[in-house]
Amino acid sequence: MTRHKLFATAFSLLFGASLSAQDLSVINQQEATRLLQTLSHDDMQGRAAFSAGIEKAADFIEAEFHAAGLVPLNGNSSSQAPSYRQTFYVHRLTPNQVEVTLGKKKIAPEHLFVNTAQEKLEWKHKNKINIISIPEGENFRNAFAKANSLEQDAIVLIHPSHAEAFNSYRGYFSRGAVKKEVGTGPSKVYVLTDQAAPKKYEVKFANQVEKLSLSNVVGMIEGKRKDEFVVFSGHYDHIGFHKTIDGDSIANGADDDASGTTAMMMLARYYKQQPQPERTLIFTAFTAEEIGGHGSRYFSEQLNPDQIMAMFNIEMVGKPSKFGPNSAYLTGYEKSDLGKMMQKRLEGTTYSIHPDPYPEQNLFYRSDNATLARLGVPAHTISSVQIDQDKTYHTVKDEFELLDMPHFTSMIRAIALAAQGVVTGEDTPMRVDKALVK
Repeated sequence: MTRHKLFATAFSLLFGASLSAQDLSVINQQEATRLLQTLSHDDMQGRAAFSAGIEKAADFIEAEFHAAGLVPLNGNSSSQAPSYRQTFYVHRLTPNQVEVTLGKKKIAPEHLFVNTAQEKLEWKHKNKINIISIPEGENFRNAFAKANSLEQDAIVLIHPSHAEAFNSYRGYFSRGAVKKEVGTGPSKVYVLTDQAAPKKYEVKFANQVEKLSLSNVVGMIEGKRKDEFVVFSGHYDHIGFHKTIDGDSIANGADDDASGTTAMMMLARYYKQQPQPERTLIFTAFTAEEIGGHGSRYFSEQLNPDQIMAMFNIEMVGKPSKFGPNSAYLTGYEKSDLGKMMQKRLEGTTYSIHPDPYPEQNLFYRSDNATLARLGVPAHTISSVQIDQDKTYHTVKDEFELLDMPHFTSMIRAIALAAQGVVTGEDTPMRVDKALVK
């Protein structure tokens, strides 16, 4: 018996007749390695939104969908080279003027940043803009989040004791923002100052505005139930170039999230080789997760969320979890019963799914699942990274060589097994309570 047949027979005995040995052999380490190495290669230049690198990555994913035999979401498969692109437009706003005077003191540029979707701001004291203070000793992260979420325009005065945190946030916001629409929503001007209640203020601010395209890559396997969807997803964008370490400036994003995108593509190929599924399966590579989740937001607007039975979002599954080999965790485990259904399907195997062990990291809201969960979809992210210890997250060190490929391959098989009941229509998870999702 060949090595391949021995491998396949072992899996057949372990997982039973419902998943044939040939089926499981589709999910193999060699193919997973090819896909993951390609997506995280230097040629992709870190896959930043709006870059040549992310266009190259999209072309690669499209070619893989075509080779697997998927059809575009609109069902048009007549073309020799069908397009799986789901293209939409956003506006990139880049600050090119910011001047603030408090009282009679002009604030230094390095002590300012602005969060706005407006092209211009011109505020003077007579505008009666809200003044908010974050004083010394206050929890900066919580206070900032509260101020930023207010639905009114505001000037936020931040005590110099928070300078380190201020500079970190300033580095992010000073790069600009990507917005669906220009001229909507409240604006916030953040100032590092020891002034507590200036009697006068003046703000002059301007953004450079560019209208640019983004594209999800979406393929489908039509099921017997054409109006019941199961979504498998991962985000294929990353952060592009980053702080240089040892001469390397490309943030390859191997685990974040070439791993999840690869897993999604492997599952697409796996399910395509099965009999026609009961429910329609949608495979999505989201764009722009790293800059605000614009891809998942647009995707969610193209479908009736009530027809999406579940979403298996996959992110950072290239490294073993704290629960040991062959294990992963599900963010927002308590928000639906999908996790329990998955774990039940894994009984008798070497695999396991656990509740998110890092609630303080807010992971449920930091990936593309959150957009659909807010619409009531049982949408969760499957992950295994030990995020509290991982030193390569959003650095140039997130490279293929640091991933555990046997673990990664096992994770893909585990998801295939765990999702089986939802795919066949035997399992239907409860809806997420929209009132409990912020």
